Amino acid sequence: MEFFVPIIVFILIVLLSSIKIIQEYERGVIYTLGRYTSNRGPGVQIIIPAIQRVLIVDMRIRTEDIPSQDVISRDNVSVRVNAVLYYRVVDPGLAINKVEDFINATSQLAQTTLRSVLGKHEMDEMLSKRDQLNKDIQTILDHQTEGWGIKVTNVEIKNVDIDATMVRAIAKQAEAERERRAKIINAEGELQAAEKLDLAAEILARRPETMQLRYLGTMAEFTNSKGSTIILPLPMNLLGGITDIAKAVSGKK
Repeated sequence: MEFFVPIIVFILIVLLSSIKIIQEYERGVIYTLGRYTSNRGPGVQIIIPAIQRVLIVDMRIRTEDIPSQDVISRDNVSVRVNAVLYYRVVDPGLAINKVEDFINATSQLAQTTLRSVLGKHEMDEMLSKRDQLNKDIQTILDHQTEGWGIKVTNVEIKNVDIDATMVRAIAKQAEAERERRAKIINAEGELQAAEKLDLAAEILARRPETMQLRYLGTMAEFTNSKGSTIILPLPMNLLGGITDIAKAVSGKK
């Protein structure tokens, strides 16, 4: 009986070492005698000791900070840009077998892609079209990491740091743009006012009674205003007669 005790203990140790518990968010990459054979899902998995080996891969979305990168924009402005990358492993077999360290490889690829994409755009586009730039970077990264079994879910540019001298230049440019728009609005207002005055003049010329009403309205404004000015109203027909006499006199001359 004592002879079987070490054997039983050895068998128990082998059985315990062959049991592997994989969590719900993990997958196991199985190698049999050094060859990749399969992927194992969550739960209790039996691994043959000394013959099989398992590597655990986390399938959850990973968050990777992309360090600040020096970028020269298309209009030759130097900026520092950092971003955050979200990705996850969709095929653990490819992620382990196709690249030595998929975490570091994805980070390095994200840095170079960030510089490459932003370098093709002007500084104003980096500030105003950030959503589109995020999509462009994500599309390129997702295409390049597809062979690694990795899915890039999102890229977000966090900060675009500009030199202080460029900040002042941008402020001057914005001020000049505001002044330009103010002048355009003022000119458009004057044009509209001139058009309305021209239309009013045509209406008053066609209907003398309208001119009379306008004349009386103007008189009322002077009457209601404070002051010692004395106004003597004249009939509009009298003014018309004076105009006719003036024309006749000038015609005789």
